Amino acid sequence: MYIYTTSGTRNFMKSLKEKHHSENIKLMNGEGTTLLLHETEGKSVFQTPRRFEVISTSGALSDEGYFAFNNIPVTDEGSPIFEHLFKTRTGLIESEQGFVAYRLLRPLDSNTYAILTQWENSSYYLRFKNTSAFSEALAKDANEAGIEKKPHIFSSASYITTYKTPKDEDKA
Repeated sequence: MYIYTTSGTRNFMKSLKEKHHSENIKLMNGEGTTLLLHETEGKSVFQTPRRFEVISTSGALSDEGYFAFNNIPVTDEGSPIFEHLFKTRTGLIESEQGFVAYRLLRPLDSNTYAILTQWENSSYYLRFKNTSAFSEALAKDANEAGIEKKPHIFSSASYITTYKTPKDEDKA
């Protein structure tokens, strides 16, 4: 399975989604931009997408909710360690209140992996992100994977981007 993303103005992204209404495309708004996410077994309908292979999955992406992308630049040498670490994490997040879906995304055109989680709304995500269990799980997994001994697996700092679906945003 693959995920493709593209961004632009809200009106243009809405028209692109409507044009390809038979595809599994999610429309979401972030800070200053609108993103389309296309999940498919085939090729993207976008002209110049950011391309990912889905290497671990849980749940089905919904048309409504809150999406968080944890973008993590990883060195070529670090990719196997990183993938092992996060493939073994599947199953840890599903019991969290408000959880909808998870995707571990391997980049096809860059070195930046994405860990995509979808939540019913932003409060569930923020509650999960700020738990000590979340921090402890990351530290434990890093120690078991030997990341603290191999800091060179990350090529630069990670960053998080978040989006809301328009219907979810209108409820806020």
